Amino acid sequence: MPDLGGSDPAGRRTELASRLSAVRGRVDAACAAAGREPSDVQLLPVTKFFPASDVIALVESGAAEFGESREPEAGRKAEEVRATTGRGDLRFHMIGQLQRNKAKTVARWADRVHSVDSTKLATALDRAVGGAREGGDRDGTLEVLIQIGLDDDEAKGRGGVVEGELPALADDIEQSANLRLCGLMVITPLHGSAEAWMAKAAGIHQRFVADHPGAVELSAGMSGDLEIAVEYGSTCVRVGTAIMGERPVISP
Repeated sequence: MPDLGGSDPAGRRTELASRLSAVRGRVDAACAAAGREPSDVQLLPVTKFFPASDVIALVESGAAEFGESREPEAGRKAEEVRATTGRGDLRFHMIGQLQRNKAKTVARWADRVHSVDSTKLATALDRAVGGAREGGDRDGTLEVLIQIGLDDDEAKGRGGVVEGELPALADDIEQSANLRLCGLMVITPLHGSAEAWMAKAAGIHQRFVADHPGAVELSAGMSGDLEIAVEYGSTCVRVGTAIMGERPVISP
């Protein structure tokens, strides 16, 4: 289990810097194998469950964007990191399933939401972002990705919409005043071949971009399958364990 900076903050900073460098190396190697430029793939450290001090350590190692999925933990952490570092360029992504009643708080701190999976959620976010902009709590629109479900049974538990539902949801987002559609997100099902699921996601994304040329992002791949994701066109790999270590034991 990671030390989390409690008894040895310098050691934790060194550990995180080493882990981040190693994963960057994996992404670079995967890009080379796929004939892609490393700049085409964003490495997004997933810092949920970990303290603000860990995020600050990653900032010191060159990271500037972070994935979170627990509210209100994420909002408090984003505020602390931004205040402590004085960095206005840091970006925080909401990558987990999001309930509509959390839209108002997420609108205050998130730069991008990866997990939009319904018109109701999109509408709630649109209203929340509009309110946050009017209240001076944020500048600009909220970037959003539509989460696709590759398997009907998996989607029921992990979120996501099937391909047939994408056009209507995409149209709703593009017609909103405060959201900007950037692409798709996928979590591969636990069963079956990761390569087969990534290939399916790539096909869906290719067809989607044909209809929505600005939605070029594909958020796919985590610690265990990032190389496969890069091979199949991921533009953002969300990596937690390989960078942060095993999550701490904390109360929910």
